[in-house]
Amino acid sequence: MSAGVATLSRRARGVLALVSALVFSIALAGQAAAQSLIRDAEIEDTLRVYTAPLLTAAGLRPEDVDIYIINDDSINAFVAGGQNIYVHTGLILAADTPNEVIGVLAHETGHIAGGHLVRSREAINRSLGTALISIGLGVLALASGAPDAGAALIGGSQAFAMGTFVRHTQVQESAADQAALNYLESSGQSGRGLLDFFNENLRPYEFMMRRAPPYMLTHPYSSDRVESLRERIQNSEHLNAADSEDYMRRFRMMQAKLIGFIRTQGQTMARYPASDTSAPARYARAIAYYRVNRLPEAQRELNSLIAEEPDNPYYQELMGQVLFDSGLAADSIPYHRRSLELEPDEPLFQINLARALNAANGRRGADEAVPILQAALAREPNNAFAWRELAQARNLQGEEPLAELASAEQNFAIGNYPAALSFAERARRGLPRNTPSYQRASDLVNFAGEQVREMQREGQRRS
Repeated sequence: MSAGVATLSRRARGVLALVSALVFSIALAGQAAAQSLIRDAEIEDTLRVYTAPLLTAAGLRPEDVDIYIINDDSINAFVAGGQNIYVHTGLILAADTPNEVIGVLAHETGHIAGGHLVRSREAINRSLGTALISIGLGVLALASGAPDAGAALIGGSQAFAMGTFVRHTQVQESAADQAALNYLESSGQSGRGLLDFFNENLRPYEFMMRRAPPYMLTHPYSSDRVESLRERIQNSEHLNAADSEDYMRRFRMMQAKLIGFIRTQGQTMARYPASDTSAPARYARAIAYYRVNRLPEAQRELNSLIAEEPDNPYYQELMGQVLFDSGLAADSIPYHRRSLELEPDEPLFQINLARALNAANGRRGADEAVPILQAALAREPNNAFAWRELAQARNLQGEEPLAELASAEQNFAIGNYPAALSFAERARRGLPRNTPSYQRASDLVNFAGEQVREMQREGQRRS
């Protein structure tokens, strides 16, 4: 009897582990995606401009919603971690018009406005309850002398849990689709892009979805989604509303920039040959040349763009980046200064300038860089790259305890709690008591220390 209980316990633990792993993967989707996040001031600004009218239509404040870009070729976008929208580069590059991207953003806005993340957590808990009930029935079946039925119930608990969960998510997806049309209509935009995007990028792969077990389908079939939207869109007041010239230009430049940075030089040149003299083509080629260390060609393309638009901050930023990464930190400073003059509150521009000042001018550069970095961190307190640059600037100033405090902040931001604890303890030993810096170091010792202790307790539980 005891041997049978032990076997059953291992089975039950295995099924529970599968269900828990599923829940864990859902809960941490945003954190996993963060491993491939990319930052670009221009693309982030474009997505914010596209999203702001939708958020306003949904009764949300645009400044409360953050948008992140994930370097991933898959066609996807999702909401995670509260009011955070994540957009894959694959989705941006697969779109044919701004309206298609905006349609997807409207859908994600529907998830936020509908409180779907909170409800999904509740659905996960209900799914776990379903799995545990299935396991309990399996135990009873085994005890009553029906081992096959018991094993089937226990082994099928994951499917039961998923079935409960996907029914919930399918309803949410349909609700977000309908909400998206409301926001598009309220903001004077067409819903045609959402329909086109589903038809061109999702519907062709539906045959693969239909071969999957129904309990694995977290989204309705694309054809069902299209048909549920078609009539409303065709009868909408703004069916034929066109993307504005500004939206179109932003879209073309966003795609060109992404292709230049994440595709090979050959792929970029095939898409934007030398015979194409449009601004997006020159932009993409400049980036492609820069990535293979062809500085003269990159500068030639960029200089032509800057001559046409001297007040474009993103051209200035890119020229500064090209020069800095070519070992010409001092030459990059005027371009970084100019980009910041044109966009004074852009944290990424502030970090770029500070980095160039640190590299080019040593202690004198650090004295100027520190307040610039502090301004950037006031807007983005979890920007690990900014903390790293601040640590370097403090070192150049000879402020070792403050440098260690900045390094503690950097490591805390990226989740390296043991390193954060070590740096914070060293910083606290060297900082004057009863100062804000000393208090912050103490806070980090406490916060990071608790995380380290929790990691140790988890390791002990696993062993």
